[in-house]
Amino acid sequence: MNDLARLYRVIEATWPPARVWREAGFDLRDGDGGGKRVSAATAVDAPDIDAAETAMLERGQRPLFMIRAGEDALDSALAERGYARIDEVILYARDCAGLTEKPMPPVTCFTIWEPLAIMQEIWAQGGVGRARLRVMGRAAVKTAILARWNEKPAGVAFAAIAEGICMVHAVEVLAHQRRQGVADWIMRAAAFWARDHGAERLAVLCVADNKAANALYTKLGFAEVGRYHYRQYPDE
Repeated sequence: MNDLARLYRVIEATWPPARVWREAGFDLRDGDGGGKRVSAATAVDAPDIDAAETAMLERGQRPLFMIRAGEDALDSALAERGYARIDEVILYARDCAGLTEKPMPPVTCFTIWEPLAIMQEIWAQGGVGRARLRVMGRAAVKTAILARWNEKPAGVAFAAIAEGICMVHAVEVLAHQRRQGVADWIMRAAAFWARDHGAERLAVLCVADNKAANALYTKLGFAEVGRYHYRQYPDE
């Protein structure tokens, strides 16, 4: 559980919300349009669901809670209120060393910050727009990864380091470049960059329903460390 708690902190540090404040026994977040991960409330101590819900509604935000390991009571309480369970996410981790034993082919991946226009275009095709680029910009130790395959741009990812762990986010591979090992090389490039910047472990998040991505991470030797999901305020 200590390792899982550390990974939860690393998620926030490497994919930061615009603002976090404590209210009603929760950490509430302003995601600035950057998606669920930077907008969801998380329980801290003696959570008051009604007060947290009111605080989010008053800000014009649809109430959203992240449910982590050991928070079954909160999960049940939200379910009783009609909150829908959505987006189960798996947290994976492994040592960097095992991914740096295989040499990178020349001009396959480049670590670049700030992202080039072509990188932003690839992300945009995968639904990663300007708000999520702003999330990336808030991380302290970071890089973007551009992959090339068949002498053309093939994919992108974002990587950032906190507490000695490099977490990879926003992996996107162009449709016509898939199933050729591009994502594999992206993860290996992240491991090399992480190692060179003092990180010993590599972590990644994956929606449980994404069978192809889960298979990739398992093949690369990542082990499941834990899971979380969201509870979202019901429609009218």
